[in-house]
Formats: sequence, C-alpha cells, structure tokens
Amino acid sequence: MERIDFEKMDGLVAGIVQDAETGQVLMLGFLNPESYAKTLESGFVTFWSRTRQKLWMKGETSGNRLRVVTAATDCDNDTVLFRVIVEGDGLVCHEGTVSCFTKPIAVGTAGKKEEARG
Repeated sequence: MERIDFEKMDGLVAGIVQDAETGQVLMLGFLNPESYAKTLESGFVTFWSRTRQKLWMKGETSGNRLRVVTAATDCDNDTVLFRVIVEGDGLVCHEGTVSCFTKPIAVGTAGKKEEARG
C-alpha cells in the first residue's frame, strides 16, 4: 500500500471523488490520517471537515454515501482518487446536484470578440 504524504498541506491531502460507472468527477474533499484510515476501514469515503474540525462521512445523513470501488494515489502521494458507487438518490452535492462541479468558467475568451471583429 502506498504511503500518503500528509506533511505537504499541514496534515491534509485532497480526495477526489469520481463516479466509477460514468467517470464524472463528483466532488473534492480533504482527508487527514484519521479520515483516510476510516475510509479504508469502512469502505465509505470519510473526509475531515475543515470548517467543523471533525470527521465527516459523506452522505451519512442524506443517504448518498460514497462506497469506494477503487482508490489510488497520484505520483506525489498527496492526492487520493476514489472511484465510487453513490448510494441513495445520487445527488452528491449539498446544492442538490449529482456533481459539485456545475458552475462553468469561461477560459481563453478574453479578447476573442475583438479579434473576430478585427
């Protein structure tokens, strides 16, 4: 098993959650050593809540728990990718959407209108 590097971000690592069936990125949270161990032990993604300063099993109250199918670390051992099956109604985001990534950002569009008029 890979050793996770919790030193780089003051005891935390990023945890990316991806739907194992569709490949859609669902959310990102943070793990400390305790939440990481709890995730491996329980088979359900458990994060460290930075705002509440406590463990937080995603979906524990809503029923939309994230059952881990596979887990992998990146090449620097400071990010974990969890491929999951979402239980419940599948709405992972607290705003009632499947994914937390729903707000588009325009990239590379500055100046393009003026170039086209040019």
